[in-house]
Amino acid sequence: MAMTTTLSPIMVERLRMQGFTVDELCLADASLGLRVAPALCAVVAAIGTATASPTILIALTGIALLGAMMPFHPFDLIYNYGIRFWLGKRRLPPNGVPRRLGCAIATVWLAATALLFFTGQAQIGYVLGALFVAVAGLLTATHICIPSLMYHFARQSLGSKSSPI
Repeated sequence: MAMTTTLSPIMVERLRMQGFTVDELCLADASLGLRVAPALCAVVAAIGTATASPTILIALTGIALLGAMMPFHPFDLIYNYGIRFWLGKRRLPPNGVPRRLGCAIATVWLAATALLFFTGQAQIGYVLGALFVAVAGLLTATHICIPSLMYHFARQSLGSKSSPI
């Protein structure tokens, strides 16, 4: 039987900012699993950046694009159909608009980084790639999603009262 854990109110708020609308018990159960996709993105992006490989970065761009278009990230499948069974956890909840926006931004970011390496502008590519790895690492370690924060800031700035998530 799996042990249930609780999340601090700060962690709950960070996950809610990403568009997760499930109850707190489900968020606590999914907290570890929601780190898998950004962790794998960070690792693959780090390898692609360290090797200045447009091929690796373009492959990751495609994965990020799928994450933006679908209610789940392709790397969530690794957790949902494998890891969670070992841990005795539930499936991950669907990704909300803010988290999918993060994947859309990652798509453009990774494509730009790949293009920089492809066109021989490696110095800028290394900077852009390292920044991507840092942002994905921040999300992995803390559940702070900068694109989700930008999404909510923009909604507040535009005076939107209703929540689409």
